[in-house]
Amino acid sequence: MKKDSYKIAVLPGDGIGPEVVGEAVNVLQATADASGFKLELNYADVGGVAIDKYNTPLPQETLSLCRASDAVLLGAMGAPQYDNLPSHMRPEKGLLGLRAGLGLFANLRPAKVYPALVDASSLKPELIQEIDILIVRELTGGIYFGEPSNQDDEHGLSSMVYTRPEVERIARVAFEAAQKRGGRVCSVDKANVLQVSQFWRHVVIAAAEDFPDVELSHMYVDNAAMQLVRWPKQFDVIVTGNLFGDILSDEASMLTGSLGMLPSASLGDGTGMYEPAHGSAPDITGQNKANPIATIASIAMMLKYSLGRAEEAAAVERAISEALQDGARTADIAGEDDSILSTTEMGELITNKVKRILS
Repeated sequence: MKKDSYKIAVLPGDGIGPEVVGEAVNVLQATADASGFKLELNYADVGGVAIDKYNTPLPQETLSLCRASDAVLLGAMGAPQYDNLPSHMRPEKGLLGLRAGLGLFANLRPAKVYPALVDASSLKPELIQEIDILIVRELTGGIYFGEPSNQDDEHGLSSMVYTRPEVERIARVAFEAAQKRGGRVCSVDKANVLQVSQFWRHVVIAAAEDFPDVELSHMYVDNAAMQLVRWPKQFDVIVTGNLFGDILSDEASMLTGSLGMLPSASLGDGTGMYEPAHGSAPDITGQNKANPIATIASIAMMLKYSLGRAEEAAAVERAISEALQDGARTADIAGEDDSILSTTEMGELITNKVKRILS
């Protein structure tokens, strides 16, 4: 909702999270200054850094702050030193707790190829030119939240469960998004093997009756994974469950040239949360090498979906495109002959372009 001021919860997290979040905050602040609205930025801990300070990946104070905010900006979670902790104590539980605690059941991950980065993809240019895919992933159900779930020395058990309301609401998000795009939804499941996927397909088909202007198709997840690299232009909106969406969205990110290019928005009943699709990248943490574009593009999604600032969102997206068109590259998207910018250099370049565009 468009207002004169906004409260933003900033959760830098672990690894490169603080580095890329810092640049995204600079872009957001420049946008606010140029457009005349105010920001109240409140920082909090989540993930590994919260474990170190509070012995929990999601302190109640952090969740309460997020609930009281207009939007949440999240960096990344996780680091190797936490890999041997019990599952309920690992940093990733902080992310799941945020999604559940904020009622964020829909994750929107666009995979869009910038013209300047056609050659950065591992696929042939003719396959990826003008790609614009939106993956709508269900976030709070499925195997990541299924009960029962346990393990012992001889067995491991995780159950994939979906209810009708869960499938109906994520299907509606996908259909409504398709109405504003290319009018096509592909529902991805494994209905030839899994009963839960048969149920998923049945509910999606029923939900589609309310959207006669949207074309619905279905695809098994293994085929979808292959089709994303065989002919990605066939997709407009993909809707799928938690596990399949987690995998397919990472695969789709490589169509764009790097996981460092993919933003995301998590939406639902409460405060929207925005984060890059990449992880904490401990191998380059503290080296000023990370690509901040995914996090900056997530700011554009925040402006559009949570702050009601479509004009400013478009300005941020334009600034990113112009920077890439000018040849700006971080290491992950650079060719052999490209000059490589640091995290801060890329962030400063985009920030300055936003100021110019909105001036």
